[in-house]
Amino acid sequence: MSKATKTLEIKLLDRELRVACPEEERGELLDAVAFLDKRMREIRDAGKIASIERIALMAALNITHELLGMKVGRGVDVADFKRRMDSMQAAIDATLAEQDTLF
Repeated sequence: MSKATKTLEIKLLDRELRVACPEEERGELLDAVAFLDKRMREIRDAGKIASIERIALMAALNITHELLGMKVGRGVDVADFKRRMDSMQAAIDATLAEQDTLF
């Protein structure tokens, strides 16, 4: 059975975006949005980077570095982690595709 996908409006650094998200993953995506928005604001508020694209890339790089630094096997469910990462990647891809049509 396929998952029901709905459009969800999110906000990152005061920019509104629409992303496709399975209804059962809505809460997880909103948690990811809140986390990413916080990290992006920290980078922006440090004052060294002005471009939203560069801020997003730096946040992604920092988060990835932290995740790769984690010790797998200390209570981390690798399958769940991979599923969440795949879900976030799909959301990012959908958002970037929508942004391309705006500009």
